Amino acid sequence: MTRREEIAANLTAVRERIDQACAAAGRSAEEVTLIVITKFHPATDIGHLVDLGVTDIGENRDQEAGTKIAELDPEVRAALTVHFVGQLQTNKAKSVVSYADCIQSVDRRKLVGALDRAVASLAEQGGAGGVRNLYENAGEAYETSIKNVGAKNVVVQVDLGEGEAAGRGGTLPADLPALADAVAAAEHLRLKGLMAVAPLGLDEAGTAAAFARLADLAQEVQAAHPDATILSAGMSGDLELAVAAGATHLRVGTAILGSRPDHR
Repeated sequence: MTRREEIAANLTAVRERIDQACAAAGRSAEEVTLIVITKFHPATDIGHLVDLGVTDIGENRDQEAGTKIAELDPEVRAALTVHFVGQLQTNKAKSVVSYADCIQSVDRRKLVGALDRAVASLAEQGGAGGVRNLYENAGEAYETSIKNVGAKNVVVQVDLGEGEAAGRGGTLPADLPALADAVAAAEHLRLKGLMAVAPLGLDEAGTAAAFARLADLAQEVQAAHPDATILSAGMSGDLELAVAAGATHLRVGTAILGSRPDHR
């Protein structure tokens, strides 16, 4: 079996899981976007994914991601929305905004300021050759450049853990409204929704409850910020629970690309 065939088989299996989960939840599969996490996997795998119809990928290590995205064939890159989903240091903000279309790990005010300044700087430089963002107009996605729009899509990450289970990244729910307001007020950022990772060590009922909390928080944020419609939750092991809770974006890596190769 070739690498492309392996990825194709895994992708088909995951898409079937998503279809079944949506059917069980009374939802259309078209409501759910699959983001394939390509961390530690080569650019050639991304080429296979695009060839197989994948439109969204996710990376969470800046140095690796920047190099990998730069290696992509221009046609492959043009077909993709790149999500940055890892914890982000403020000193990496300028690098990340140069290649990511959406940043899903905004978790503190200091990072909001760093990203806002980084996008402004990039826009002043001419959008780094037309770095793109995706926006929606009458339900149809279209491309535009930072030079013309001067904004970057961002998603606020929420920490769903309680007590010892906290700490997988994200802002605390109590701090979420103020952080969402800060993103919305930033001139060069667009608040698009919420993201979270299920706390470690939970059984199925506990994970479902955590995703339900995220959905409730998303409704509260969307009431104040109507364009914040993304609910990014669910990975290889819990995507069905995320779909049941209303997730609009799933972040799946291992179930599609297999175990990560040695990256040392």
